[in-house]
Amino acid sequence: MALVLPYASVFMLALGLRDAQIGFLATVAMLSQVAFGLAGGIITDRFGRRATTAWFDVIGWVIPCLVWAFAQNFWFFLVASLVNGALQVTQNSWDCLLVEDAERGKITRIYSLVKVAADCSALFAPLAAVLVAQLGLEPAVRILYVNAAVVMMVKIVWLYLWSRETRQGRIRMDATRGHTVWRLVAGYRGALGLLFRSRGSSLALAVAALTAAVVLVNGTFWQVVVSEHLHVPYEFLPFFPMVRSVLSVVFFFTLIPLLTTAVDLKRATLWGFGAHLGGQIVLVAIPAADGTATVSTYVFLGVCLLLDSFGAGMLAMLAESLVALHVDEGERSRVMALQRTFIMLAAAPFGWISGWLSEIGRTYPFVLTSVLLVVGLVLAATRWVPTRQHTDTTLVADPA
Repeated sequence: MALVLPYASVFMLALGLRDAQIGFLATVAMLSQVAFGLAGGIITDRFGRRATTAWFDVIGWVIPCLVWAFAQNFWFFLVASLVNGALQVTQNSWDCLLVEDAERGKITRIYSLVKVAADCSALFAPLAAVLVAQLGLEPAVRILYVNAAVVMMVKIVWLYLWSRETRQGRIRMDATRGHTVWRLVAGYRGALGLLFRSRGSSLALAVAALTAAVVLVNGTFWQVVVSEHLHVPYEFLPFFPMVRSVLSVVFFFTLIPLLTTAVDLKRATLWGFGAHLGGQIVLVAIPAADGTATVSTYVFLGVCLLLDSFGAGMLAMLAESLVALHVDEGERSRVMALQRTFIMLAAAPFGWISGWLSEIGRTYPFVLTSVLLVVGLVLAATRWVPTRQHTDTTLVADPA
């Protein structure tokens, strides 16, 4: 997916979609994830973390990638966006599979290493650039979507063969066996109480929702503003996420461990919001050159990538970690499913809003993200709730 995502929005533009339609699709995708996310906790508990991850990765990734590969107009993208929402079922089941048998003090470390692994995938970006340069945007992106479907299928089989069901997963499978769906849905009422009685969970929810909204806007319109407003050639687009990923990996093994070795993650969260805000402001401030991008354009984009790679990387790891650290362990699956539902509901409107703003001015979506990051900064500074203490205070692996 790292190969194809830099081209996703400009591929839609090439097929005749407008900015507002692209933003609308982002909102539809998020609302689809809400629906699947609500069912995610029940499905994960009933069928187990391992089997749920396998089946719904096929539905949520392999099938949509094939639809995108053969897309001809808006309706193909709409269908793919709706089906792609199934990824939220596996996001829940995969998270449970990942951390439920882990030591509590290592949860943030685990998420950090997962983020590093994901960043490493962007190192293959030059392959996409070569493909686009040789074949043109549209045929190259179609090939990349087929490749994504194949690679995801390999990953699904590999993960299923090498993983095992978690201890809590086996307990929940036994507890839900023979229960009707409606009875399981009614169980969300108790999980809802657990979620909102905890100030820590509410804070984690707000941080994750703001982060999700910023990620949604950036994932949809960053490549649009770079290619259409700053006039960077299409072939160069994959190199930006590659550079961002390399910088993220460097930060994860140098600066970020210095900020996340304490039990309380407030300082790290403030740094994350502040750095990401700086990157968004720089992006808005870059002057658009006439014709092709100039040297100064790339210099400014380099500064933007430097700040974003640190800030967004920090927030991505912390948003997941804060949710996992504040959640009730006995109800992890249902509470995390509810949390993701509220996060996506809060973030969903920003896809359509940013599409509407982009039609007015290509930099306007990033003025919006800057405002959201300011809200997050103020919230973390004034409403922070420390995570529960544990014996292992090292949260991110040091370079050794």
